[in-house]
Amino acid sequence: MFTLVPPDALDAARTVVSPLVFASPHSGDVYPADLGAREDLPELSLRSAEDALVDRLAAPQPDLGIPLIAARLGRAYVDLNRDPEELDPAVVEGADAATARVAAGFGVIPRLTGDGQVIRDHALTRENALARLAAAHRPYHETLERLIHRARDRFGFAVLVDWHSMPSRAVGRSAGVRSPDVVLGDRHGSSCSAEVTRLLRAQFERAGWRVALNRPYAGGWSTQRWGRPGEGLHAVQVELNRALYLNEEALTPGPNFAMTQKVIRRVTAALAARDWSGLEPHAQAAE
Repeated sequence: MFTLVPPDALDAARTVVSPLVFASPHSGDVYPADLGAREDLPELSLRSAEDALVDRLAAPQPDLGIPLIAARLGRAYVDLNRDPEELDPAVVEGADAATARVAAGFGVIPRLTGDGQVIRDHALTRENALARLAAAHRPYHETLERLIHRARDRFGFAVLVDWHSMPSRAVGRSAGVRSPDVVLGDRHGSSCSAEVTRLLRAQFERAGWRVALNRPYAGGWSTQRWGRPGEGLHAVQVELNRALYLNEEALTPGPNFAMTQKVIRRVTAALAARDWSGLEPHAQAAE
C-alpha cells in the first residue's frame, strides 16, 4: 500500500528527533488487477498523473530523523491526496459528490488520467469503491496521522512537507517569463506559518530555482486537512517541475536527476537544522 522510511518510524521505542514529516502520495506505480482500466489505454497515459520518482528525490538522509511515507499504488487506482468522500458519480455507482475536483475528473478514484484520457469504460460498484478506500486510502492516512501526532506530542508542533511533481506543460512559459521550477502551496498562507514557506523559498532560490507561490497549486487535501497552525499542525505542498529531473516521455530519470536530488537534500538539511520552536501554538497566539 505504501512505503515508510525508516520502516520502524512508528516503533514506540524509537525516539522522535524531528518535527518534520515528509509524504509523497502520488509516487506509486503499482496498479492492482482490479483497477478496471480500459484495455486500450496506453500505459504512459495510465501513469501520466504519477509523481514518478518523487519518493526517491524527497527521501531524507537517514541521519536527519525525518520519516517519509510514500505511496506504492498508482494514482489512477486511488488518489491519496483527495477527500475519501470525493466519489465521482461517473466512476462509482450511487455516488453524488459535486466538488470542483470531481467535476474535473480527479476525485479520490479518478475518472481521467493526467493527460485527459478516460480510465475505465464502466462504473465501479459503491461496495468495491469503499473496499478500495478501506484497503489503500485509510491505512495511508492513519499512518500519516500517527507520524504527525507523534511529532507534535514530542515538540508541540509538526511540519508536514507534501512532495509532488507537475508536468512541465502545466507551468509552461508565458509572455517570455521563465516557468517556475517549484511551486509552494500553503493554501494562501493558511496551512502553515509564513516562516516555513519563507525558508523553503529561500533555499530553493539559493539553488537558482524560480519559485512560485500557490499558483497554479495551492495545496491538496492533505495540506488542507493537516494545515492547522493554531493547533501546532503545519503543512506545505511542494510541486517540482518534472523538467528538472524526469524524462517525461519514459518516466525515467532525466540527465539532471542527481543534481535535482542534491538540491532537495540541501533544502531538507536546512529544514532539519532550523529551530522551529517559534511554531508552537502558544508562541503564535502571542504574536
